[in-house]
Amino acid sequence: MQTHIVPVGFDYDRLIAPLVRDQLDVDHVILLEGAVGSEANVEYSRNLSEKLETDFENLLGATTERFVIEDVYDYDNAFEQAFDLINAELDDGNEVWVNISAMPRTVSFAFATAAHSIMVEREGDRDQIHTYYTVPEKYLETELAEELRTQIDLLADLREENGGDAVDDDRVTERLESARDLLSEFDERGTTIGAKEIGGGHIVELPVASFSNVKPFEELILYKLGERGEFESVSELAESLADELNEEYTDSFRSKVIYNVDRLGPGGKGYIEQESHGKSYRTRLSRIGELWVRAHSDGELER
Repeated sequence: MQTHIVPVGFDYDRLIAPLVRDQLDVDHVILLEGAVGSEANVEYSRNLSEKLETDFENLLGATTERFVIEDVYDYDNAFEQAFDLINAELDDGNEVWVNISAMPRTVSFAFATAAHSIMVEREGDRDQIHTYYTVPEKYLETELAEELRTQIDLLADLREENGGDAVDDDRVTERLESARDLLSEFDERGTTIGAKEIGGGHIVELPVASFSNVKPFEELILYKLGERGEFESVSELAESLADELNEEYTDSFRSKVIYNVDRLGPGGKGYIEQESHGKSYRTRLSRIGELWVRAHSDGELER
């Protein structure tokens, strides 16, 4: 069965037109709706989702379900949700297609990175996972701006020609000034304004997935770091692991931990980062390491 995971933003055509035009098989569609933003934005996205739900069923005969992403700017949560969704579909024997054409980039990149991570982990299912993007035929923002320019000229001519006799001059003046202000902002700043603060800063770093799978002993190290947060040294980490595994803490065991930490570090898979601290190295999870632990921890996805 072909399942398409479709984040819904403010686009319609790019989410369904390529599937109809290329006559692709679409059996099941999971529509992702954002619940953050202005009331108008959320409502607009919800209306598009309802239209897509109807058209996917009518045009492609696909069953659909809608899933809400509470915070479209929370990359970590989006990654975890993507990881669970894709794995669940693969476990059911389905081929998964992830459309990253719409929604905020945080969601699109989170789903693309999660798909890539799963390709690495589930090598046997690699050909069952697809991430795709659709290029629009045209963008409406510039056409809307040009239409607004025309309307400004029309309102200005109307006010001048009628002198307020045939129309409410105050209303025309108000609309004319509003349109000019909006167009001025568009010409100066483009389609967006400002930079929103998220999590105490104004950037959302997008971590890169590893190109190598995680071995069983490496998993133990990652889970231990996820549980503890940070160790003052690799030796302290090794002692904690030995205690948990009921193994004797020997030089051999310590060397095994050091070897695997190196493999998981910046020069290897990138799941661990270390900071020099005297003769030791503080050891903690990197951002992608935290995401790996979060995505692999027990917990079910709510639909």
